[in-house]
Amino acid sequence: MSESTTTADAGTRPPAIALPGRWRAGATRMWGSPWRTFVLRRLVHLGVSLWVLVTAAFVMIHLVPGDPVRAALGMTAPEELVSARREALGLNDPILVQYVDYLRGLAGGDLGTSLTSNLPVSQVITDRFPATAVLAVLALGVAVAVALPVGVGMAILTRGGRRRGGELAFTSTSVFLAAIPEFLLAVGLVYVFAVQLMWFPVAGRSGAASYVLPVAALAVGPAAVLARILRVEMLTVLGQDYIRTARAKRLPPRLVHLRHALPNALTATLTLGGLLLTAMVAGTVLVENVFAWPGLGSTMVSSILQRDYPVVQGIVLLYGVLVLLVTLVVDVLLAVLDPRSTIRES
Repeated sequence: MSESTTTADAGTRPPAIALPGRWRAGATRMWGSPWRTFVLRRLVHLGVSLWVLVTAAFVMIHLVPGDPVRAALGMTAPEELVSARREALGLNDPILVQYVDYLRGLAGGDLGTSLTSNLPVSQVITDRFPATAVLAVLALGVAVAVALPVGVGMAILTRGGRRRGGELAFTSTSVFLAAIPEFLLAVGLVYVFAVQLMWFPVAGRSGAASYVLPVAALAVGPAAVLARILRVEMLTVLGQDYIRTARAKRLPPRLVHLRHALPNALTATLTLGGLLLTAMVAGTVLVENVFAWPGLGSTMVSSILQRDYPVVQGIVLLYGVLVLLVTLVVDVLLAVLDPRSTIRES
């Protein structure tokens, strides 16, 4: 192969994307000093964040006024039964003693027992979490499936200041859709497609059709945000020198956009996608209540109303751990994709 051919091929290669060779290079440096510092720092941050999360969940729940035992047993329950139940649950102990006992239980994998159902909190979460997880993952998949072609297509169509009207319409629409709260969009979808048109079930989890409206309510806003971010990143990448070189070599537009431009534009999208996944899991709390979805969101709201401290603490802790773990995974992936950021940080 001639030197000129090698130089021309190098001009069309994206400079920042983590191709398989970059992945191997990142793995080779994984146990170098900068990587050790990066991993240790992230693990320390994770540990501190977990402790803050556990403490905040414990304190906030116990600051809620009212007697959880009385709420669980009913207003007509004898005072002796209420006192005995409180003593058995350790609610008569000082708050610091309850906190230490709670930490010991967590260390042993014990999230406590529900005050209303007398079931282990871990069993309640195990029963309800799959419905919430499926809803969030489906919503993320729909959001990505919609945002990728829309964001890339709008970047290609509006590149170089072309089609100002289309750019304005896309930007305005995406901002409007992203600003609508999930629960408000859910109510609107129910009214239009379930009540008026009767195309889908109003509520409940009864089959494939019952997923459409809750998934749409969760996916519309994130899809609009992802499409906007991806368009901006694609416009930046399409202005790079290696893209102009690829066009000068008369490579097919499909090859230029999908092989050379799109992978480099996905770095920021990866970061935002991780944050959106955690936001979708949290957003299911209200959406599940609108659709009477049998997941953690509806369970959490009913537990708050019943002052079921252990269940609320367990669900809050699970949501927080999911957010922290997704953030950690995204940080590590970005560091592997671009090890230079790790070296600079260390």
